[in-house]
Amino acid sequence: MENKVSISIPAADLKAIKEAIAILQAKLSPMLIALTPKQRKDLFKMGEASKPFVEKVLEYANSNSEFLPAFANVEEMNKDWKAHHELNPCYNALNQIVSNLGDTVLLLGADLMKPSNAYYNSVQMGVKMDVPNAKPIYADLKVRYEQKPKKKENGTED
Repeated sequence: MENKVSISIPAADLKAIKEAIAILQAKLSPMLIALTPKQRKDLFKMGEASKPFVEKVLEYANSNSEFLPAFANVEEMNKDWKAHHELNPCYNALNQIVSNLGDTVLLLGADLMKPSNAYYNSVQMGVKMDVPNAKPIYADLKVRYEQKPKKKENGTED
């Protein structure tokens, strides 16, 4: 069993990381919006290929406002464009950190599950061989692998 991740985080670093996260939350939360999956799906999204188009539209809307539809507010569009340019690099940097953090946590979990399962199997063998103290340990650990009864379509259990 190869241990893929072997790290120790100094307490001062962990404290600084948590403080930095708290600052990010405090500064960003008042500006951020949470969408439901349906709201996200229903949006007309601006991808990378659309950014040059939107930029040109803004240039024209600012210089040739006679074509601006009555419902479009060029000041708000300019404000949104500026905020998009300011937040997008932050999003990209944080997204990379979150992705790598997720991978690291996933690997740490895998590193822990292999020896944990080996220990569990050893305790299970100890129960079969009537080794003292194995039974209560097994009883406590087997909860992880117990199957819950499947519910039938009418809502009752098998």
